[in-house]
Amino acid sequence: MKTQSILLDGLPVPFEDGQTIMDAAMAAEIFIPHLCHHPEFKPQGSCKLCTVKANGRYVSSCTMPAKDGMEVENNSPDLNDKRRTMLQMLFVEGNHFCPSCEQSGNCMLQALAYELEMLSPHFNQFYPNRPLDASHPDLLLDFNRCILCELCVRASRDVDGKNVFALSGRGLTKHLIVNAESGRLADTDFSLADKAAHVCPVGVIIEKRKGFAIPIGKRRYDVEPIGMQVERLANRTATEEEA
Repeated sequence: MKTQSILLDGLPVPFEDGQTIMDAAMAAEIFIPHLCHHPEFKPQGSCKLCTVKANGRYVSSCTMPAKDGMEVENNSPDLNDKRRTMLQMLFVEGNHFCPSCEQSGNCMLQALAYELEMLSPHFNQFYPNRPLDASHPDLLLDFNRCILCELCVRASRDVDGKNVFALSGRGLTKHLIVNAESGRLADTDFSLADKAAHVCPVGVIIEKRKGFAIPIGKRRYDVEPIGMQVERLANRTATEEEA
């Protein structure tokens, strides 16, 4: 049976029926920048950072099915420039002051900014005034950092079966809410053991009494930058060419 593959930045990458471009890339340890994607949940293409060019068209790699012979452009100056702009908009839309954030060093938004060399926010800051929710005994919600990826919504609904979180409003008024009459996390059955408590890519859902527990230099993205797979790909390509 013929092996199906896509050509990703010039490299043949195999895939199986039903896999997306993102699925194939992740299986091959090729990095496509993303924030809202999680391999355990159904993709929905919220953040658009994973946008690639497939046969000349811009598509979300997390939702676009892979097709045999498809030519995909991912790690290019054009796409990375567009991704930097999207990151800049995400940074100014919320309150992302990394030095004071407990998630610093473990935050995907911060890690991608480093990876894509985002040197400034560029746009005017929104400075949204969103309240904190410290009502829960074990967890804190800092809505100021929310990027509307819906990972907590999907995890709570599809894995935990609790529907603790939801998005409300439209456009600029769209925001994360807690599904309780009071709007307080303490008035739900949310638990530290829930999947939704551990999927936030930024610093919205924070475990109490554990802030800054890991020293600088040993945090997740201190040890291995988020785009390390790109270097592995370059090394693998060089090895194949030598062979």
